[in-house]
Amino acid sequence: MAGFEYLALDPGGRTIKGVLEGDAERQIRAILRDRGLTPLKVDAIHVGAAAEAEKRHGLPLRFRRRRLSGSDLALLTRQFATLVRAGLTIEDCLNVLIEQSETARARAVVAGVRGRVLEGQSLARSLGHFPDAFPSIYRAMVEAGEQSGKLGEVLERLADYTENRQALQQKVLLAFIYPALVTIVAISVVSLLLIYVVPQVTRVFANTGQALPLVTRILILASDFMRASGAVWGIGIVGGLIAARLALRNQVTRRKWHAFLLRTPMVGRLIRGVNAARFADTLGILTASGVPLLQALQSAVPVVTNLPMRDAVEDALRQVREGGSLSRSLGKAKLFPPVVIHLIASGEQSGRLDSMLIRAAEAQARELEGWVRALTALLEPVLILAMGLVVLFIVVAILLPIFEMNQLIK
Repeated sequence: MAGFEYLALDPGGRTIKGVLEGDAERQIRAILRDRGLTPLKVDAIHVGAAAEAEKRHGLPLRFRRRRLSGSDLALLTRQFATLVRAGLTIEDCLNVLIEQSETARARAVVAGVRGRVLEGQSLARSLGHFPDAFPSIYRAMVEAGEQSGKLGEVLERLADYTENRQALQQKVLLAFIYPALVTIVAISVVSLLLIYVVPQVTRVFANTGQALPLVTRILILASDFMRASGAVWGIGIVGGLIAARLALRNQVTRRKWHAFLLRTPMVGRLIRGVNAARFADTLGILTASGVPLLQALQSAVPVVTNLPMRDAVEDALRQVREGGSLSRSLGKAKLFPPVVIHLIASGEQSGRLDSMLIRAAEAQARELEGWVRALTALLEPVLILAMGLVVLFIVVAILLPIFEMNQLIK
């Protein structure tokens, strides 16, 4: 049986999407009608008659570009590992995953993989038809597990890897949400004060004809500037962001920008830590699963998002291929944290490179988590203090002329 993605209407007129298995499109439409649904569209996720064309051109674009979120992939991998360890066949595991998947996207991807497996392809090769859903490291580990006969054990490690990576990303993201929100709120409040509130108050001072204090004149100039050119600045900022995004599509410009970020004191440390943790964790889990070092290095290259650091990994790959040492090759670039280089060197000398890489990833993740926590703990009071000073300046600039008017009245 093949997988079919359907679009149907329920009795209430609501649109429903899902995935069903059957022998033909007619059967799927009959099943939908039996369930009280009106089928609008039924598409085969994989049709055997089109196999030769798909071998040359890949899956249809709407299926090739299906992505799975990090949380979906982590949950899917954990369920897959549990089912394999329980002794179920690959086909039965995929059937259960299709039933248990909470999203139509995940069901469609798993059904597509199952269709390939039923054709006689290996699991790793079946996953390769969905490169946007299953990254290269995922497929390499599955292939190593199939070849070694330890697929359940490898999937357990892969589940740990995907969950740890997702947790690290969430920790870094959540740590900066509060400072970002405080900054946005502060800028919005100050802008509203300068554009709408300050002009109403300062209009009273202008009618009195008295000489205004310096801070009040500065406040009035800032308010006039915001009112006259605030929209221009807003358009300019949006246009600048769009232009920067387009410029970063160029590899040369993007590489220069990434090199500049590495030289930035706090940002550079964060980027080094994140990329070093990803690289060490990926390489460690691959080598521990039995993947040869050269193949593991090649699969670990895409997880390094910073281009200068990625160049360093690619250069290390070339040197290792020629018989060089991994730690010495990475150390030449001086971009990775020294602790990672030292642990890799220790692993090469002791013959336990996989365990040393995993230990390096754990150490880097702990250091990164502590550093991010300390940075955000410092940023929060600094942002609040800065906002308070700006508001204090506005209040003082408004109150000073009022005090002077009271003195004149007395």
